[in-house]
Amino acid sequence: MTDAAVNQALNADPVLAATPENRVWKKFKRHKSAMVGGFLVAFFVIIALAAPILPIPDPSATDWGAVRKAPSWAHWMGTDEIGRDVMSRMIWGAQASLLAGVMSVGIALMLGVPLGIVAGYFGGWTDAVISRCTEALLAAPFLILAIALAAFLGPSLTNAMIAIGISATPIFIRLTRGQVINVKSEDYVDSALAIGLPTPKILSRYILPNVLPPILVQATLTIATAIIAEASLSFLGLGQQPPAPSWGSMLNTAKNFLNQAPWMAMWPGISIFLVVLGFNLLGDGLRDALDPREH
Repeated sequence: MTDAAVNQALNADPVLAATPENRVWKKFKRHKSAMVGGFLVAFFVIIALAAPILPIPDPSATDWGAVRKAPSWAHWMGTDEIGRDVMSRMIWGAQASLLAGVMSVGIALMLGVPLGIVAGYFGGWTDAVISRCTEALLAAPFLILAIALAAFLGPSLTNAMIAIGISATPIFIRLTRGQVINVKSEDYVDSALAIGLPTPKILSRYILPNVLPPILVQATLTIATAIIAEASLSFLGLGQQPPAPSWGSMLNTAKNFLNQAPWMAMWPGISIFLVVLGFNLLGDGLRDALDPREH
C-alpha cells in the first residue's frame, strides 16, 4: 500500500485517525473553562512579549505635572505617585510576573523530577534519604519558606525565582516519586528489565514519558502559585526592585494611596487575579484532557 493510500485510509477511519494527541486536543476543546484559561494566559503572554514594540511610554519615565492622575485618554490606566504611566508599568510588569512563574517552576522541575525518579525507581536508602529531606521541606509552608530563602539570598527578581523554585521542588519530588512507583510495576518495565536494557534507557524511554502528564498538569497549576509568590515577595521588597515595574511592588506603593488613587491598586490586583485564574483553569483542563479514564 502506498503512502497516499495509507493517509487516505487514516483520514477515512476516525478510529485510526484519532491519535493520542488528537484525542487530548478534542477533550481539551470540550472543556470550555480551560479554553477561557488558555485565552487569558495567551493574552498576558502576548502582552508581555510585545512590550518592547508597543507604543507606550517608558515605564520609568516620571511626569511631575501628572502625579496620581485618574484614567484618561492620555493615560488609560492613570498615573502613579510620581507621574509614571500605570498601563506601561502594568505591561512591563507582566514580564516580571510571567518570567518568575515560568522560571521558578522550571527550577522546581529540574530539581524535583530527577530526584523523584531516583527515589521512586531505586527505592531503599536512596528513597528514604530523599523522602525525609522532602518531608522536612514540606513541613514549612510554601510562602514562608520562599520568603526565608529570598531574604537569605538577597532582594532581586533572580533570587526570588530561585527561592520560589526551591520551595516548590518538594511538590514535584513527591508527585514524581509516586508516579514512578506505580509505573515501574507495569509489565512493559519488567519486560525491559528482562531483556537487559540499561537503566538510563529504561528511565528515559519507559518511565519518564509515562509520568509526564500529571507532572505537566502540576507544573501549570504551580505557575499560578509562583506568580502569587513573586507578587508577595515584591510586595515585601524581596523581589523585583524599583524602579523596575512589578505587579507586587506596584501594590506595595498603591497601599499608601488607596483613597486618593484607587486605580494604582486596582489594575495590578485585577491582573494578578486574571493571570492566576487563567493558569488554574488551564491546569484543570489539561488534567481532564490527559486523564486516560476520561472519554
